[in-house]
This record gives sequence, C-alpha cells and structure tokens, in this order.
Amino acid sequence: MKRGCQGCQAGEPLPFEFTMAFHPILDLQRHGVWGYEALVRGVSGQGAAQILAMVDEANRYKFDQACRVKAIELASSLFVEPDTHLSINFMPNAVYEPAACIRATLDAARRVGFAHQKIMFEFTENERMADVAHVQRIVTEYRKQGFATALDDFGAGYAGLNLLASFQPDFIKLDMELIRGIAVSHSRQTIVAGVVAIARQLGIEVIAEGVETEAELDTLRAAGIHLFQGYLFAKPAVASLPAAWLPERGSAWSRTEAALDGEVGTRAA
Repeated sequence: MKRGCQGCQAGEPLPFEFTMAFHPILDLQRHGVWGYEALVRGVSGQGAAQILAMVDEANRYKFDQACRVKAIELASSLFVEPDTHLSINFMPNAVYEPAACIRATLDAARRVGFAHQKIMFEFTENERMADVAHVQRIVTEYRKQGFATALDDFGAGYAGLNLLASFQPDFIKLDMELIRGIAVSHSRQTIVAGVVAIARQLGIEVIAEGVETEAELDTLRAAGIHLFQGYLFAKPAVASLPAAWLPERGSAWSRTEAALDGEVGTRAA
C-alpha cells in the first residue's frame, strides 16, 4: 500500500466536524424516489462551501474517507426500502490506490448492512483532472467492486465528451446551467437531445439535476429523461430524508410515508 493510503486511515482526527444532507433523485418512470445524493454540511447547518474551505492537502484524504463512511452510516439508519440508492461524491485526487482506498467504504457498508451495489460514486468534470488515466483506474476498480459511477456536472467542465468516451460511467448528470431555460431554448433542447441519444447508444443513464420549474421538467421528460433531481421536487435535508414532490401524486411524498402506508417494505436494521 502506498503512503498516501496509510495517511487517509491513520494520524490526527479531522480538525472540524461535519454531517450529511440528503437530496432525492426521482425516477418518474416508476413514480418514486430512486435514491438520495449525500451532500456535506456542518453540524450546525453550515453549507458545503464553509466545510470544504477547511479541507486542505493535509486532511483531504481523511476527509474523503470520512465523508463516505458518514454517508453510509446515516443512509443505513434513514433508508426504509432496500432498493434505494445512495450517491456519494468523491475526490479523485484523494484516492492513491483505488483497490486499497475503497476498503473503508466496503467495511462501513458491511458493518451497517448496506448493500454496496446500491452505492453510486459521483466525480465531476467541472474541475480539471490532473491525471485522467488515474481517474479511469478508479472508475474501473469501483465498477469491478460492484459500485455504480456517475459523471457529474456534464456539460460544464473542461473535457465533456472526451471524459465520457474515456470513463464509460453508468450515469451522467446534466449540469444545471445546461438545463436552466431549456423550455424556451432550442439550442439547449437540441444539445440535450443529442446527449441523451449518445448516452442511450453507450448504455448510460442520464440524470437531469438542478430542475427548478415544471416547464423544465416537461421539456426534459419529452427528451426521454426519467431520472431527476432539483429544488422543484425537494430541498436537501440535514441528517434526514426530505419529502419529495412527485408530479403524478400531486403532493409531497416520501419513502417513509409510503412505508407507513404499506406501499413499500421496511429495510431490516
């Protein structure tokens, strides 16, 4: 094991505390919640930017590992249906050796009884990657271990289609700036239709994130997208699952409420 991998598992504890908020990803083909993205927050409700500002070269590796474990532990205590997915963001530069650095994630999932096949790792194209080949090794290893992978902020970064060709993730998440105003923008509609067609040919699912209006939702659904995330449906909730608005139901609805109504099973603790 390389020295960096030892560094993310040992040494001084993080000099700050944090927790996770959860934001639903909806599957409107199934008319329910597909999963939740875990978003870092302060224990007093501070936003992600305030927490990430305290991450530096010395604690980046430990922070990345701690985020994964925290997300899995909280999700295990909150999720009520066994097929609910958990999406976790990760820092490619905080992974030295993919097979070694994933051990803490696997151990946490086993310890709390969370099926690791329901975990998706997101990495962003919105930040220039120092070593594309290294990220490709990470994605390959994660998929080998049974995790899903997603290319986040697609359409906002430096490489776009080149990264899609290199990594072949399971999902791509369309950047919200590409979605904003799509209902009245022929150019945006054409670009999204092209991306959806490419993804379909490659066997990749498309998630539209940052959806804020019903007009955006209707346009994206017409383009063939069925997985959605955005403030139109719910805002993130700290250490809890927010009720999500589902168009077909006409009101806020959550997995927990459905379980109490007998619509879904309860996940074993």
